[in-house]
Amino acid sequence: MPGTVLLLAASPVGKGCLVDAASVLPVLAAVPPAVLSGTDTANVVELADPLEPQAVLTRLRAAATAPGPLTVFVTGQLLLDRRQHLPHLALARTTSATVRYTGFPWHWIREELRLRTPGTTTLLLDLHADAETWAWLRAHPLDSGRSSAVYGRIAPPPSSRRTVAAPAYMKAIATILRSGWRPPVEQLHEQALARLGSDGYGDLVLGVPGAAVPEGPAPRPPYRPERPRPQVPEGPNTAERRRVDVVGPRQEQPDDPHVAITTAVQDGRHDAADALAAEHEQAAVRAHGRASEQALHWAEVRADLAMFAGDPVRSCRTWLAVASARLGAGQAVDAPAVEAAVDRAHHQWGQIGDPAPARELGAELAGLRARVPGRREGALDHIQRQLSQLQTLSS
Repeated sequence: MPGTVLLLAASPVGKGCLVDAASVLPVLAAVPPAVLSGTDTANVVELADPLEPQAVLTRLRAAATAPGPLTVFVTGQLLLDRRQHLPHLALARTTSATVRYTGFPWHWIREELRLRTPGTTTLLLDLHADAETWAWLRAHPLDSGRSSAVYGRIAPPPSSRRTVAAPAYMKAIATILRSGWRPPVEQLHEQALARLGSDGYGDLVLGVPGAAVPEGPAPRPPYRPERPRPQVPEGPNTAERRRVDVVGPRQEQPDDPHVAITTAVQDGRHDAADALAAEHEQAAVRAHGRASEQALHWAEVRADLAMFAGDPVRSCRTWLAVASARLGAGQAVDAPAVEAAVDRAHHQWGQIGDPAPARELGAELAGLRARVPGRREGALDHIQRQLSQLQTLSS
């Protein structure tokens, strides 16, 4: 039975664009349809920078009702609508003010795919998020349906508003497939992540085998049972990295400090956001201790707030402190929260342009990487090469 492939690349036109989504289509188009699908033959539908949500829905619905395996490749950026705060795939005419009417609601993907036979649908995603959407995603993992296998990444906001990123994950997928052989999707995913190197350490990794997703709500993250789901980013944990499809939106309480912090970030009041988070961090330290989950949560919030403010030095330093605190509290070197903290420190370190703090923090990061190598090969080697270049520049 032939398979079906839907290639969807979408991003806004103009200054709101975060990723050059359509640039991946020529690379994917060079892959034989059967390899894209993993079947003997396949039908391929390509959507490049579509204008209308209904046009995308029509193509998705047709693909969803086709017999045989379905593989959907989605490259683009996510935006939240201002009314319901639900994620949408931004289309060519989408702006932050019009996303509810011009964007493609992500839950339409879930609804169109929900009746497909489990084990026949695979989503490969390379998505980018602005600060507001990234904050939402740390509290509400992306729901792509329970019967689909979902693999990919969501990249955090760029360090510069002038930066238009490349869809590096999807280009890596396409490059691997151009060899003419499609490995099992889990291996394909891991190989693509490995090709991203240190540039991908700050990403939210999506990896959910569809057949393995149970019915009913997923468990909350085991090491943060008392914390309310925040509206600002948390460090990734196992539930976020491997189970990103099951948590829906919720109504925030008016007195939730995360709401005030998110509002401050959206308004560009980064100092006020950090000051409020610092107050709650100190209160958590006094009440529960510096190594408590409550205090570490607020430290992680402040690390991401520094990223939003364009201060990679402070962000890296804070993530290093979080990792050291978790290790000092006896957490294992391969614990998801420990690995995530070191990964994010590594990512932010790579954004530092000043050689002096880069050398200082790089030495500390190398020491942590020697203990916490993470799940991607070559992380410590990358740091050592970069440190060697920094030493050359200073001599």
